[in-house]
Amino acid sequence: MRLLFAGTPDVAVPALRALVASEHEVVAVLTRADARKGRGRQMFPSPVKEAALELGLPVITERPRGEEFAHWLRELEVDCAAVVAYGEILPKDVLDIPVHGWINLHFSVLPAWRGAAPVQRAIMAGDAITGASTFRIEEGLDTGPVYGMMTETIRPRDTSGDLLNRLADAGSQLLVGTMDAIEQETISPIPQGLDGVSIAPKILVEDALIDWTRPVHIVDRTVRGCTPEPGAWTTLPDGSRLGIGPFVSLPRGVEVPSELAPGEVYVTKKHVFVGTGTTPVVLGEVTPVGKKTMNAADWARGARLEAGTRVGAYAEESL
Repeated sequence: MRLLFAGTPDVAVPALRALVASEHEVVAVLTRADARKGRGRQMFPSPVKEAALELGLPVITERPRGEEFAHWLRELEVDCAAVVAYGEILPKDVLDIPVHGWINLHFSVLPAWRGAAPVQRAIMAGDAITGASTFRIEEGLDTGPVYGMMTETIRPRDTSGDLLNRLADAGSQLLVGTMDAIEQETISPIPQGLDGVSIAPKILVEDALIDWTRPVHIVDRTVRGCTPEPGAWTTLPDGSRLGIGPFVSLPRGVEVPSELAPGEVYVTKKHVFVGTGTTPVVLGEVTPVGKKTMNAADWARGARLEAGTRVGAYAEESL
């Protein structure tokens, strides 16, 4: 089939490469416009645009709106459009142009976790299993009929970045298989059921704020679910933010302080402990404001924290 590919971030690149390597013909790539990033606020292309140019594919960054875009899409004469994390809402007049519609690769087992952050929300909710689904896009939020699914175990130490990378690789083959079946007319999409619907809104900065009064497993899920984006964080006594990376396990024989109040910090030569609503955690890497990510013990030595210091006490003022 002649395909249009629509996607933007890194997790969409494996699917683009898989489709290009398949028997289908990717005739153009639709992605978000270049965006400013970093301290210098320089303009950078999306990862999908970079990959598309490397593959020698024509790229369009116009928003999918208006008659001019619709005319361009009709002239392209694609049979289907494959979508992975594109990041734009597609109007109905655009959805109706390809013969087989727009087929989205979504990183959850639908109807669970419809929305922008399915992997992050699954980890934060403590799900044991997630996966990926291919479905035909309609006007509702990830409500279209499903073509195919795959499942993936969420490992105890998975961050959202780890899990997304695995799903992006495995899901790319699911998307190719879906396109094969559509072309061969051996598959029909199945409407989503009403049971098990859950919504996965975008993770905001305030969602990544650690509440140290929660049980340790909830705190751990928050950190892993928000790694790498937007990054879990807490506040220091001076009101500044401290980025918090995934917690680490202690070597055998190292004693864990048994009585730390939520947010209370206890520093040894090699480890930094922080109290939660149940048992303390051991910090791995941290990111002070305006500095590079570093080992928590190195940060604590430089910060010269006083005994009894608590983090998180100034969270409301820092939002």
